[in-house]
Amino acid sequence: MMGSVLFTKGHGTGNDFVILGDPDGALELTPQLVAALCDRRRGIGADGVLRVVRSAKHPDAAGYAAEAEWFMDYWNADGSIAEICGNGVRVFVRYLLTNDLATAGPEGLPVATRAGVVRALVGSGTINVHMTTPRVYAASTATVGSLTLPGVAVDCGNPHLVCGLPQGVPLRSLELFHPPGIDAGTFPEGANVEFVTPLEPVEDADLHVAMRVYERGSAETQSCGSGALAVGAVALRDAGRSAGVVSVQVPGGQLTVTHTAAGEWWLAGPAVLVATGEIDVAALN
Repeated sequence: MMGSVLFTKGHGTGNDFVILGDPDGALELTPQLVAALCDRRRGIGADGVLRVVRSAKHPDAAGYAAEAEWFMDYWNADGSIAEICGNGVRVFVRYLLTNDLATAGPEGLPVATRAGVVRALVGSGTINVHMTTPRVYAASTATVGSLTLPGVAVDCGNPHLVCGLPQGVPLRSLELFHPPGIDAGTFPEGANVEFVTPLEPVEDADLHVAMRVYERGSAETQSCGSGALAVGAVALRDAGRSAGVVSVQVPGGQLTVTHTAAGEWWLAGPAVLVATGEIDVAALN
């Protein structure tokens, strides 16, 4: 029976996480414990849990140990396991650097995820992550209240459905209190659903959009990094661009998606650690 557990709280554009340092994979993490930690009234409160464990010490990441020392074991707020989290990777890297568990060289810091190994470059105030190449692959729909919205399925290592809003429907008008209705045939394991509207151009970006997201296993969140990547991929495709920069405005801030001429996809944004502490596991219920 666990007693107390040390934790750090962090966020990337308002997408917040409980971070558990567990280098040797000794913590008995369960769906029930994750859900209790993420409870915003009875626990610490978060959109998910990031467990920091050495790749060699976790069965899901042992195959990546030669490429990346550290594995981001990411769990959604409801206790389900997710493949990757773009905002989570940046916060994970910030934790490693702050706690002197790794250093970021000129080639970046590799991090193992269930979607593969990603690489992070650390800048002044932001972290830029070389992400899995998004794959835009099918048309589908999402139902929100009385609206049925056409969308595009995107695989970013995890499943997404990107839906553009019709002209005259404000992004703020969507009622995202419940999961959007999506096609189980296209998304047998569910999906993060992004709702998008274009914005006026901004400096240093080819395209500028606003996004809200309902995250699988968490509900509406302030931001979703892999969701921004999916949105950026669809925006560039629809604009007929083979490369470019997309500024994605989310409720919690701003993210930048870049598709380079060499075919690489990058996600940049802030990553902040706000608190450390100790929680009594027995008190969680």
